[in-house]
Amino acid sequence: MIKSDNELTKQIIEALQERKSRNITIVDMSHIEGAASSQFIIAEGNSTTHVDSIADCVRDFMLEKYSIKPYNYDGYKASEWIVIDYGAVLVHIFVPEVRRRYNLEELWSDAVITEIPDVL
Repeated sequence: MIKSDNELTKQIIEALQERKSRNITIVDMSHIEGAASSQFIIAEGNSTTHVDSIADCVRDFMLEKYSIKPYNYDGYKASEWIVIDYGAVLVHIFVPEVRRRYNLEELWSDAVITEIPDVL
């Protein structure tokens, strides 16, 4: 059982890395009043098929290993940007060009940004 948002974040990152996500970034907004959630985890896949596969892996991993289901998810129709809602943590999985266009890190520039090294 996961006891904290930080523990939830670590488990989600493990799932993202299992499916070879790249450019994983944690956007910690826990100190920002009115923020949409405490944290965003942002990651990339190299194609829409990869983005779809990463999102499935996160959802399956969290359910099978920790019995945690997301509150909601969206974006599978185009698979250019899939968001998975775990309450305090929102997972955003993008194709690179869509990630650059929306640039969530810049939008929440007053957040604490942590980049996670890619697993090779």
